[in-house]
Amino acid sequence: MSNVYQYIAGKMAEMSKSQVKIAKYILENPNAVPFFTVGKLAKMAGVSEATVVRFATSLGYSGYPELQQYMQDSVQQQLTTAERLQMSQRVYEEEEQGVYEIFQDDMANIKSTMEKLDVQAFRQAVDALLQAKKIYIAANRSAMSLGVFLQYYLQIILGNAILLQSVETIAERLHDLDEGDVVVGISFARYTKSTIQILSYAKDKGATTIAVTDNFLSPLIPYARISLTASSQMPTFIDSFVAPLSLLNALITFVGKEKAEDFHVRLEKLEEIWEHFDIFHMKERPGKE
Repeated sequence: MSNVYQYIAGKMAEMSKSQVKIAKYILENPNAVPFFTVGKLAKMAGVSEATVVRFATSLGYSGYPELQQYMQDSVQQQLTTAERLQMSQRVYEEEEQGVYEIFQDDMANIKSTMEKLDVQAFRQAVDALLQAKKIYIAANRSAMSLGVFLQYYLQIILGNAILLQSVETIAERLHDLDEGDVVVGISFARYTKSTIQILSYAKDKGATTIAVTDNFLSPLIPYARISLTASSQMPTFIDSFVAPLSLLNALITFVGKEKAEDFHVRLEKLEEIWEHFDIFHMKERPGKE
């Protein structure tokens, strides 16, 4: 099923009327549909969500997420940001309704991420972070926002997290990388080469590698010992990082729970430093007359 669109076209003669409607919409909009949730595709094709799910399974896929992955693999990496902007203008046409549809698509991404969560892999990732000598986080371009968030809180909790941003500037930081370290690679389509290269290098050095990405067809997966996926599908010029951020929230929370006693001591010391340097705004108490 390497050419998913050709495969769908070849199966149309065997489809029901509702399935043909879905197939035609997919074939007429091959660049947009890979970013659609089940609900979005159902709405645009004029069918029920259950019909979309049955359509995917009738083609031999385990469900809509697997079909979606194959469609994304066919087109997503080839789309430019400008092309994705044009796509969003077509999909979210009505201003007020379009705003609510974006929220709904984000909620659908969180729901999809919850349903596909590999709890065992999640637990392995928590354990690996807790046991790491050093934690290196590779995240670039838009995914850097996720990397900064993860590094900030792991540094507060564990004190050993380092953010890597590009291959050109990391040689000195990774010179002593070994089996006791963890490297977290965060990237979503369109995937950045530098993040893939860092994860590949870490695997060769024997470090524990964790991939945080959108699906198991991601180029990060072959280099990851532990893989965590989060849905980021949205037919706009940006990736939706609501679900990936929620996944990282959960990861940080469980690391913090396991290190609660040590974290409490660290936090008390940090609070003293923050107070000394007057970091946070304090609301003034009303004075007495």
